Amino acid sequence: MIDVLLGPLTSLFEGVPAWQATALLVGISLGIAVLLEVVVLRTLLGYTSRTRTQYDYILVQELRIPVVLTAALAGVYLLTQIPSISENVLLSPEQLDTFFGKPSLSVIIVAWAFASNRVVNRFVEEIKDRGSRFDFAPVFSNVWTLIVFVGTIGVLLSLWEYSISPLLGAAGVAGIAVGFAARDTVANFFGGIALYFDDTYKLGDYIELDSGEAGTVVTVGVRSTTLMMRDEVLVTVPNAALNAAKVINQSAPQRRKRLKIPIGVAYGTDIDAFEELVLDIAREESLVLDSPKPRMRFRAFGDSALEYELLCWIPSPTRASKTRHVLNRSMYKALTAAEIEIPFPQRDINLQTATASDDDGASDSTASIGTGSEPITSERRP
Repeated sequence: MIDVLLGPLTSLFEGVPAWQATALLVGISLGIAVLLEVVVLRTLLGYTSRTRTQYDYILVQELRIPVVLTAALAGVYLLTQIPSISENVLLSPEQLDTFFGKPSLSVIIVAWAFASNRVVNRFVEEIKDRGSRFDFAPVFSNVWTLIVFVGTIGVLLSLWEYSISPLLGAAGVAGIAVGFAARDTVANFFGGIALYFDDTYKLGDYIELDSGEAGTVVTVGVRSTTLMMRDEVLVTVPNAALNAAKVINQSAPQRRKRLKIPIGVAYGTDIDAFEELVLDIAREESLVLDSPKPRMRFRAFGDSALEYELLCWIPSPTRASKTRHVLNRSMYKALTAAEIEIPFPQRDINLQTATASDDDGASDSTASIGTGSEPITSERRP
């Protein structure tokens, strides 16, 4: 491909003195670089800065340096490929290629690799907050950085004519060793990818683990996920553990949460008045959502109470503890003021004492403590 492109250029400089060809090539490449920088790229930057999306602006801004460098160094590389120039200098064609051709290409390759990595990373920064499907975008950003780095090293080694076959063999052996040594890290990495495709949670979600820990997701990394607990303590959980555990996402599919508050009243209570009183308390509470409306449910006839449950919705699972506290206080005060009994278990204790004499003249002392008709007796002898 390069030979096809260099053919017309080589014929163009046939018969031209070496110094004139050098000055012409360098001047043309520098002129094209200045033209691209001053006219084309600055115009594109001004246009893309006014568009509705930032992606085109990021693309032009990050590709600006490699484009200008490519145009500027293209003339240096072409100097080493034109026979009329390489045959009229003190250096041999191999030396000319070693000192000028390959270094110029190396700089171009590194510039484009760096720019491509920057473009992807900035795209990730733009999209990671635009929906739950992009929360794991930083994971793929890191993977892309690794691919670009390895690919750039391979291309540079190939350009400088270093055989990479021994390196590939050594890399295979090293990969196996690293895989065994860092199996937990590898498991966490693939666990993070699995969590992304399962769409288990996203940044800002309040999740609860089967181990009892619960917190808000603040960071999703390649190796682990960080949770902010209610007492403002950060807990880092490996992705492999999250992938294997049962995760309850209390913020999905909606951020609101239904709260269940049990309450019991004595038998004989006017349940219509009781239900209306509790519902009024829930409706007046600012932490409780108006829609869906709060409701009461008669769950069971208990041993000593009619067992009810107040069902209401709150805007966020992080407010569950505070809302439960406020509603319990309000219900206790209101029920006490309305003289509605809140029953609790009670036990009667009966104490009995008795003395008796047996045939040997010994006396027995018996004490009974019990509930109902089942006394507990103890015997003491002198």
